[in-house]
This record gives sequence, C-alpha cells and structure tokens, in this order.
Amino acid sequence: MNVFDIIGPVMIGPSSSHTAGAVRIGRVVNKLMDGQTPAKLELILSGSFAQTYRGHGTDRALLAGVMGFHSYSEEIRDALRIADRRGIRYEFVKRDLPGAHPNTARIVYTLADGSSGSVQAASVGGGNIRVDLINDMHVDFSGDSNTLLVMHLDRPGVIAAVTNLMREEYADLNICNFHLSREQRGGNAIMTIEIDNMPPAELIGDIRKLEHVTNALLIRRL
Repeated sequence: MNVFDIIGPVMIGPSSSHTAGAVRIGRVVNKLMDGQTPAKLELILSGSFAQTYRGHGTDRALLAGVMGFHSYSEEIRDALRIADRRGIRYEFVKRDLPGAHPNTARIVYTLADGSSGSVQAASVGGGNIRVDLINDMHVDFSGDSNTLLVMHLDRPGVIAAVTNLMREEYADLNICNFHLSREQRGGNAIMTIEIDNMPPAELIGDIRKLEHVTNALLIRRL
C-alpha cells in the first residue's frame, strides 16, 4: 500500500470512487481501442453508479477516460461537450448487473469500421479499479501494473510461445501475475500478463506475429 491508497489520487471531481476510478475504467477502454475515437458508446451503470452518476460526475469521468484524459485533466468538466464535438454518440443506461460490485460500469464501444468490444470494471475505492470482463471474457487486473492483453485462439502451445518469447528475447521483464480466460475450448481466449517493468515497444509487434495470436495490446500502468 502507498500513500495514494490512503488519501486518494490527484483528481478533478468530488469522489475518488465515482470520479477518479471512473476515469481509469474509461482509460482501459481507450487502450483497447488503441486510441481511436469511438463512433458509438453504450455506458451501462450499475449499483450506486446508476443512482448518483450525474451528481458525482461519473458520466463525465467515464467519457473523459474513454477519450484518453486522466483523473487530473481539466477536460473532465467539459467531457460531454468534448464528446459531442468529436461526433461520439453515447448513451448512459441504468441497469442492474447481477453479482457486480456496487460501483460497476460496462462500456460497449463501436468504432467507425464497425468493430466493437466491451469492458466491465468496478471502482473499488481510492481511485482503484478492478477489470472483470473484456469482450465478455473474465479477466482480473487493476491497471496498477503494466498489463499485456494477448487475444488468441485457444490452441496448444500458444501460451508457451508467448512466455518463451518473453523469456528468450525480453529476459529483463518480470511477470508478476498471469491469467487466462477463454470462451470455450478451442475458441477465443485472452491472456492477461501483468509485468513489473515497462516492456520495449517491439514486444507487442513480436507477440502479434506469433501463430494463433489475433491481437496484443499493452495497457500501461494507469
């Protein structure tokens, strides 16, 4: 635990859980979109997020994060207008998500080319978050570490190929957490690899070249 876990992050807004944490959830979506501007967003709010999102600025915070702003960015206050100027169509939906943390948002995005994805995450206090679902597959990471997301087909040898590449070509990297999720045997899967240090830019490109890997992304420490 560090001092920011106690006093909270530097931020714009009244609540670390409802504002700073919401920005961080939005920033995960921004990373998954690889910095692209979405054409459409559906922002589903559950629990206390659904009850207080206007008063606590959760709506502006989520949009600000999706657009790449930080918890301390002045632009949070004008996030709705900025999204309008960028041509982003967005809708906030209040819906109970069974079994979800009280401060949970599910963000479904659609890009200009028609591709889409989703993130479900919770703001767990002090500006900290927990990412639970990506594209409806279970994951488990907080954004406190640099995190590699490797989307791939569930085939024998893919995990070994990724970890062997990291061991042989990027030996200075230290994996601190690993999680695998898959839709079904032989279907789509996601590796979540948290590492202590910042990987070289070449790592993502090298992973993307591996057989059965469909995409790889780096979510830098949020």
